[in-house]
Amino acid sequence: MTSQRTFWHALGPGLLFAGASVGVSHLVQSTRAGAMFGMGLLLFVLIANVIKYPAFSFGPRYAAATGMSLLEGYRRRGKWALALYGLLTVATMWTVQAAVTIVTAGLATRTVLPSSFIGLETSALSVSPEVIVSFALLVISALLLATGGYRLLDRLMKVVVVVLTLSTVTATFMALGTLDSASINPIPPPETMDRATLLFIAGLMGWMPSAIDISVWHSLWTLERGRDSGKPATVAEASLDFNIGYLGTAMLALCFLTMGAGVMHGSGVEFQDSAGAFAGQIIALYTTTLGEWAGPVMGLCAFSVMLSTTITVLDGFSRALATFVDRLQRAEVPGQFEGSRVTYLAALALIGGGSLCILQFYLGGLKSLIDLATTLSFLTSPMLAWLNHKAMWGDEVPLEHRPSERMRMASAICIVLLAVFAIGWLGVKFLT
Repeated sequence: MTSQRTFWHALGPGLLFAGASVGVSHLVQSTRAGAMFGMGLLLFVLIANVIKYPAFSFGPRYAAATGMSLLEGYRRRGKWALALYGLLTVATMWTVQAAVTIVTAGLATRTVLPSSFIGLETSALSVSPEVIVSFALLVISALLLATGGYRLLDRLMKVVVVVLTLSTVTATFMALGTLDSASINPIPPPETMDRATLLFIAGLMGWMPSAIDISVWHSLWTLERGRDSGKPATVAEASLDFNIGYLGTAMLALCFLTMGAGVMHGSGVEFQDSAGAFAGQIIALYTTTLGEWAGPVMGLCAFSVMLSTTITVLDGFSRALATFVDRLQRAEVPGQFEGSRVTYLAALALIGGGSLCILQFYLGGLKSLIDLATTLSFLTSPMLAWLNHKAMWGDEVPLEHRPSERMRMASAICIVLLAVFAIGWLGVKFLT
């Protein structure tokens, strides 16, 4: 019974991690990869999950071991480390939030809104219906976070992630029967590895299973969960919670890759660049494998998970920004940190407003927007992973709570690989 209570107590921030991850990287990027290359990019999906594991795991582990957020770990390495994180966050936050919000808006126009809304004439305002929906989603998300906070996120994610996981796994098993010999090859033919493919792979790996920024959010959620429950997580509980969420996101990435390969590969159908049209194609994946009855059900489920992603990403960036500002001013006291609510609310408005500007600029260019967001995350991954590594072996972390020497070596190797991939992308982008 004790072990069972420990298991349920451990579930929390890991599911928030899953909710933030199982969005664009899975619904969009993994499905696109399967549709375009069959199972040919399977190896890259697996590599991305493996080489990012150490950096992601250090977020909740550091918080549980020290009672402080990973941003305090950066501050203790020097103000330069904190400044570097701030620059990397500002470089990606609006684009990332815009990408997940527009996909959510596209699903909303195909599921929860009346069909007449899709054809809404807004030429007088020069704003598309999807941008209007995005604005509404961001306002609603900000209000929910301002009033419900962490407890709302925790309750919402435990329902949404479980429902989407069960339905997606079911659809994937049914899609296995549609795979043909041309789509099951796990290694892409050499002739397909052109410049465009390599750039797409960079974007795929950039958000697979997610951007490394989330390790900072995970450390903050771990501390918040302890305050909410009145029982700070132990290192063992935080690690269990993380592993459940991480393995779940990796499994779902393979599911969406398989569905894209089984249903769309070789069909001649290309993903649309409109968020609404793309959402319709995603829903079609479920109706093709499960039947027409699944369209409304799975469409609503997909919208729910993307809405949860929109809310979680907005909370993560805002919570991190509020903590970042506080860390610039003072050190964090273990177990006693409370971020400025005013700064948090201001960050909600800043991120929401900036994201809407990005959406208006990229009006109609869903794939371009997503490729930009994922590629920025891909290029910043080595630096964030390195900061996490430095923090995890800082003097403030008790020796008994530090990872093993084998994990330390694995982390260093993974950082090098991330750097090599990023440098390789720059070479392909600008020298070919």
